Amino acid sequence: MAGGGAFLAAMAGLSLLAGQARAAGATRPHILYILADDLGFADVGFHGSDIRTPNLDKLAAGGAKLHQLYTQCMCTPTRAALMTGRYPLRYGLQTGVIPSGGSYGLATDEFLLPQALRQAGYTTALVGKWHLGHADQKYWPRQRGFDSFYGPLVGEIDHFKHEAHGVTDWYRDNKLVEEEGYDTELFGAEAVRRIAGHDPSQPLFLYLAFTAPHTPFQAPDRFLDMYASIEDPSRRAYAAMITAMDEQIGDVVKALETHGMREKTLIVFHSDNGGTRSKMFAGESAVSGDLPASNAPYREGKGTLYEGGTRVVGLANWPGQIPPAEVDAALHVVDMLPTLAKLAGADLSASKTLDGQDVWPTLTSGSTVRTELVYNIEPTQGAVRHGQWKLLWQAVLPPKIELFDLDADPGETQDVSIHHPEKVGELQARVVELAQAMAPPLFYGSALKLTLSSPLATPSAALYEMGLESD
Repeated sequence: MAGGGAFLAAMAGLSLLAGQARAAGATRPHILYILADDLGFADVGFHGSDIRTPNLDKLAAGGAKLHQLYTQCMCTPTRAALMTGRYPLRYGLQTGVIPSGGSYGLATDEFLLPQALRQAGYTTALVGKWHLGHADQKYWPRQRGFDSFYGPLVGEIDHFKHEAHGVTDWYRDNKLVEEEGYDTELFGAEAVRRIAGHDPSQPLFLYLAFTAPHTPFQAPDRFLDMYASIEDPSRRAYAAMITAMDEQIGDVVKALETHGMREKTLIVFHSDNGGTRSKMFAGESAVSGDLPASNAPYREGKGTLYEGGTRVVGLANWPGQIPPAEVDAALHVVDMLPTLAKLAGADLSASKTLDGQDVWPTLTSGSTVRTELVYNIEPTQGAVRHGQWKLLWQAVLPPKIELFDLDADPGETQDVSIHHPEKVGELQARVVELAQAMAPPLFYGSALKLTLSSPLATPSAALYEMGLESD
């Protein structure tokens, strides 16, 4: 018995050492994390689109196509979930996005992914969009674990002028800079420079967060010319933006190859939410005509808790580590922090209780790790999924409850709540449980303040004199 116990203890020790060796040894990867902005699920070549994405198609063919990768339904919440490994309902970022006039940001007592990776010896760089707080420098990327930052702080900018509401929003580290160029191409060039100047012996975390294809729909002429056959100007520009982004991704991957880093680099790509199908969620700039994004075969899009708003195009590629596969197991963006931290050998003891799980087995073999998904919980609505069953509960008057069997009906065409009252009750109880623990949404207070502090909407004296305004 004593000998058997010693043997088991030795084996346990070897297993622990092996796990530590995987995390901190030769397999510790460089990480290139690429985020698109409002990309439709169907709008890439490897999902059958006519929009040309040859570089993403190649990465997808050589890695795991993630058919059930979920995010939050809007920009700020998804980026917060990625950075924290926690649902945004935990810290008040579950509703809307941080508006240009908003003064709040991601809570500074949250321990973020770049902080964990930097402590583990990684060089950490953000190239692209932040959107987790801009009004106070304590929320900025350099103050949150990134060694370097290049890009905009807010959610929506003119892609050529780098402005929001006429104000320049373009930074290098903590310094405002004036530069010319199309933002997608500037992001790609900066990422290439970061890789070229990096010592490959030190692990790199490069977070490349494009603003494409978020509104306004703008692209250089050479990309617009590629889609001259598309009559609708919005869809032509939208397609051009995606192909421009894809070209830059190809340049970044080529830089990894040239610098001898590609075989040691894990690449993750996905959108921050589904493509925009409602002008309510199109952004702060005016958009004319039909919105061009497609989330087929899924319902609705950005800003909604239906699958089209939350199930996003995604892939993971690491030569020799992630085999080519169609991965149909569910995973959520909150899972990325614990998964990447484990690979990096990072210590997460400073993190608050995580909602994310280590989904490395899902990425490498397609095995199911996650059985529950929390789409979102806020005062007006909530949605959760357990296994095949998804409940969407709109609590505002008139209330609405829908239950979907996603195995049989991924397009959410048939509400089956009347046939499964026990499942409805079970999932409603889970929504209430989560709601009781949620932080109040910061968006509400900010929106109310901005509304109440706006100038009076009074008619001008000139209009009265012209007789064009009545009392």
